[in-house]
Amino acid sequence: MPDYATLAASLSGQPELYSMLFRTAALEGALELSPLLAACDSRVQARLGSVDQGLLRAILRAGAGLEAVAGAGAIVTHLKSATPAPVFRPEIGAGPSIALPTGGQRPDMPAFSDRAFDTWFAAQAAPYGLGLYGENRTVYASDQFADMASHERRTVHLGIDIFAPAGTPVYAPLAGKVRHLTYQADPLDYGNVLILEHDDGPTPYFTLYGHLGGSLPDLLAEGDRVAPGDMIAHLGDWHENGGWSPHLHFQAMTSMLEQREGNFFGVGHASLWEVWTQICPDPNLILKLDVTRFQT
Repeated sequence: MPDYATLAASLSGQPELYSMLFRTAALEGALELSPLLAACDSRVQARLGSVDQGLLRAILRAGAGLEAVAGAGAIVTHLKSATPAPVFRPEIGAGPSIALPTGGQRPDMPAFSDRAFDTWFAAQAAPYGLGLYGENRTVYASDQFADMASHERRTVHLGIDIFAPAGTPVYAPLAGKVRHLTYQADPLDYGNVLILEHDDGPTPYFTLYGHLGGSLPDLLAEGDRVAPGDMIAHLGDWHENGGWSPHLHFQAMTSMLEQREGNFFGVGHASLWEVWTQICPDPNLILKLDVTRFQT
C-alpha cells in the first residue's frame, strides 16, 4: 500500500504539479488519484481539484509505465487499418496542398489569427493548407492556456489544421454519433465545434472538428448518427470560428477525459507530450495523407 501521506507531503509547495505527479508515479508505481488527493493539504487539493481529473489519472498511469489511456494502443492499431472517407472534396491527397509551419520556416506568412493571412494564403494558389500536429506554437501564451496545477502553458498543437475557404463543406470520415455540438466563444477558441463518438473500434474513441460555421446546429443535433461521407459542417469565417483564418482543426481522442461541456483541449503541455500523444494520437491516422505534405 503506498504511503499516500508522505507522497502528498512531497507535493506541497511545488509549482509544477503535473511533472511531480509523473515523477512520483515513476518512482512508486501505480497510484490511485482519490487517496492521494485526500492526503494533500488544502492548497494542493484546490490546485489539483481545479483541473481535469482524467488528465491527472492519465499522468499517473503514464508515469507508472502504463498506457495513459487504457486501450489507446489498440485504438491506434485500429485506425492504422481503417479506410476512412475523405474529410474534404476534392480529396486533399488528390491535388496540391501547402504545409504551414509556424516556426518561421515561411518568414512572410502572417499568423493564422491575423486577417492578412487570408490574402497571403490565397496567393499561394493551393486549395488546402496544412497546419502541423505536434507543433509547439507561441501563439498560445494567454492565461486561457494555463491552469492552477502548473505555470506551463499548453502550447503543443493536438490536431491538424486544414485551411480552405469559409463555407467549404466538411464530411464525416467515419461512422459515429454526435457527442457534442457547442459554441466556444473565447477568443482563439474553437467557435462552433463538433465532437463525434465512434464505436467501430476495440473501445469508443472520438474525433473533434473545430472552427466550424454557424450552419452547424441546422445540420446536426446531439445524438444524431452519421455515416462515412455524410456532410456534417462547413468551415466557419472569422466571426464564428473563434477569430481565425477559415480552417478545420481536426483532432482524434482516445478518451474525453472528464470534459463534459462539449469542449476539449486543442493544445497540450510540451513536458507531457508522451501523455498527450496517447490521449490525442496523430489525426493523420484518419486523414492518411503522405507525410511529405507536412514538410516545407
